[in-house]
Amino acid sequence: MSETVRIEKCVYGGDGMGRLPDGRAVFVPFTLPGEEVLVEIWEDNKSFARGQAVEVRNPSAQRIAARCPHYGVCGGCHYQHLPYADQLELKLQILTDQLARLGSITHPPLSGITPSPEIWNYRNQVQFHLDEQGQPGYMDLTGKQVVPISQCFLPLPDLEALRTQLDLSPEAGLSRVALRQDSLGEQFILLEGSDELGPEMSLDLPASVSYMGPDKRAITLAGQDQLIFEVRGKQLSVSPESFFQVNAGVAQEMLSHVLSLLPARDDLRILELFSGAGFFSVFLAERCRELIAVESSPSACFDFAGNLDAFDHVSLYEGAVEQVLPGLAADLQGIDLVVLDPPRSGLQPAARKALQELGAAEIIYVSCDPSTLARDLKHLCAAGYTLQDLRAFDMFPQTYHIEAVAVLSKTR
Repeated sequence: MSETVRIEKCVYGGDGMGRLPDGRAVFVPFTLPGEEVLVEIWEDNKSFARGQAVEVRNPSAQRIAARCPHYGVCGGCHYQHLPYADQLELKLQILTDQLARLGSITHPPLSGITPSPEIWNYRNQVQFHLDEQGQPGYMDLTGKQVVPISQCFLPLPDLEALRTQLDLSPEAGLSRVALRQDSLGEQFILLEGSDELGPEMSLDLPASVSYMGPDKRAITLAGQDQLIFEVRGKQLSVSPESFFQVNAGVAQEMLSHVLSLLPARDDLRILELFSGAGFFSVFLAERCRELIAVESSPSACFDFAGNLDAFDHVSLYEGAVEQVLPGLAADLQGIDLVVLDPPRSGLQPAARKALQELGAAEIIYVSCDPSTLARDLKHLCAAGYTLQDLRAFDMFPQTYHIEAVAVLSKTR
């Protein structure tokens, strides 16, 4: 089924939204507000539909030619048809819309968006799915099929060169492969599969290799077992399977912003939730009397322990925040500041409830998903917090993803 649709606005997720003749919303990727497009419907639901633009009949004046030959089929990028300055403006609009629609915050104290120093070849990590021939690629728009990639403009240039040299057998039982490059230029290949022992391999590449099976723990097959990332003069050690920020330039800008928000006191007690390998922690520890951290990933906890070994006033609890935080209530009385950097799912209800009951004077919420940020801010504001500042960071140019740092204070 095909319909002619006028795109009304862009929404979170990378799609343009229009209306079908029956009034239902239809979501169409790679379109812009004001464009009239012929849409082929590929998902038809009672309340909405999804489709693909097979013809743009009156292109927006903002529209530009995409750089990538896979754009429009691959699901990795969403805004290559939009100039970068317009991408930034669009992300601010979408962030504001999500806060109003999902968080009932109609006039957020938005202080702008920090652009990425590099808008191409900025990622120090990329993850690929493998097709039936063992070729690495990204999922298509439907999330059902792997699109083999001949060229990608998002990874660091040396990572992209490494990708082209991979030779993976379809019989190896692999499902995904991640490529990483640290601050020293060392490259890592992380293979994922369902076999516990991993595949047989021969290596003729200047890279370390690890394998991660069903237990999600990496086994080193060749080379080093740690990446080294330099952040503001400090070197952080990170396991191949541990999360770390993929855009070094924007990550450092975000870190500087968070540190600028800390109260100018030397007696702070700080609680850090979702601490990871210690990206924020090593700097928070220098600015407080006590730092209590919570992290669920075993590899990240291992990294955290090494990266913060020099500090005697730091403690780490390993476990899910929603399970650990309620049990720490008595020990956390008098906490001055909470810093949290949750995954895209945001705070689980039990974690959010425990955080509200803790009642810290200030919360710094680092978000990678404006929809769950809006939901959590709505609950926190209802519990007596006031949103004081909100700043966006463009960690992922050419994509719909939006990072933001929210500052909340307890209403007195």
